[in-house]
Amino acid sequence: MAEAPKRPPKDPKKERFRGAVFVERDRCKGCAFCVEFCPYGALELATEYNVKGYHPPVLAHPDQCNGCDLCGLYCPDFAIFALRYNNPEYVGKPKPEPAAAKEVGK
Repeated sequence: MAEAPKRPPKDPKKERFRGAVFVERDRCKGCAFCVEFCPYGALELATEYNVKGYHPPVLAHPDQCNGCDLCGLYCPDFAIFALRYNNPEYVGKPKPEPAAAKEVGK
């Protein structure tokens, strides 16, 4: 079966809303439904592993996310959700993970 062509990234300047994605890394089993069904191509699988040994998703292109929450709707483990907002200052930059959490997964 031929692979469906990827949609070109939407122009974020034309979008009215912005979005923020929140991931419960330890709940994720790496199925990548969220990555495949993201209409804007904003998500990618991380190169790091979670505590279960899977690659969780990350918001690789935050300027392309509009918070539609399709990622959350398709996630079978409820490990991800998105929020839509008008003000870019409303959602801050992601906080770095504590060093202890990274060592647990090794």
